[in-house]
Amino acid sequence: MDTDDRGLLARARVATRLPAQDLDRARRFYSEQLGLEPVDERPGGLLYRCGGVDFVLFRSAGSSAGAFTQMAWEVDDIEAVVAELRGRGVVFEDVDLSGLLGGGRTTDGIAEVRGNYPSKGARGERGAWFRDSEGNMLAIGQPVY
Repeated sequence: MDTDDRGLLARARVATRLPAQDLDRARRFYSEQLGLEPVDERPGGLLYRCGGVDFVLFRSAGSSAGAFTQMAWEVDDIEAVVAELRGRGVVFEDVDLSGLLGGGRTTDGIAEVRGNYPSKGARGERGAWFRDSEGNMLAIGQPVY
C-alpha cells in the first residue's frame, strides 16, 4: 500500500493533550518534580517539548480519572530515571499487572512486562507509573531487547 493511500491521519503528527484544573500547580509540578519547563505558554495551556516531541497541558474544568497510562517517556536507564524523580519528590504507584499477558507486580516501583504489546522490536518493557499534580497517570518505560 502506498503511504498516500493510508489516509490523512497516517501523515499527521500526534499531539498529546493532558488536562489540568490548575495550570500554576501543574507548571510547578512539571518544573520541580520532572525538571521540565514549557517552551510556550498561553492563558489556556502550557506547551512542553521532550526529545523533539511536544505535549500540552491544557486548562480544563474536568479532572482526569487517571485510571490508565495517558502519556509515557521511553528511557534508556529506568532505574536512574526513577531514582532521580524520587529524589525530586515523585511518588511511584504500586501496580499489579498480573492480569495482563507477561505482566507482574512492581518491585521498587518498576514492573516487568514481557511481550504484552508492540514495543519497537523489543521483547517487553520495564515500566514505572506516577501521577502528576492533576491526577494524570504518567509512565516511564524502558524497552527490553
